Amino acid sequence: MPKSITITEATRHFSGLIDRVRFYGERVILTKGGKPVAELGPTPLSGRVRLAELPGILAELPHLDPEDAAHFADDLKAARLTLTLPTDPWALSSTQAS
Repeated sequence: MPKSITITEATRHFSGLIDRVRFYGERVILTKGGKPVAELGPTPLSGRVRLAELPGILAELPHLDPEDAAHFADDLKAARLTLTLPTDPWALSSTQAS
């Protein structure tokens, strides 16, 4: 559960508060007049994701409905059939070399 602090306290200790969010992933509820007004916490863009957060992140991702998933699988199969791989994967084709 996130800790609650007043905005005044957050202002006085802002640098330390940001460090706690950044390095420890803590979340803090900011209050004014005893009422919560904002939450300070790590963003998905911070690059730090705790393993325990992964199921929630994956659950929020968009999902294909079964019909679209089947069409996507068919498209992948068709693309793989038309794909020609070089016999030597380290050799550049003439189009890649230029």
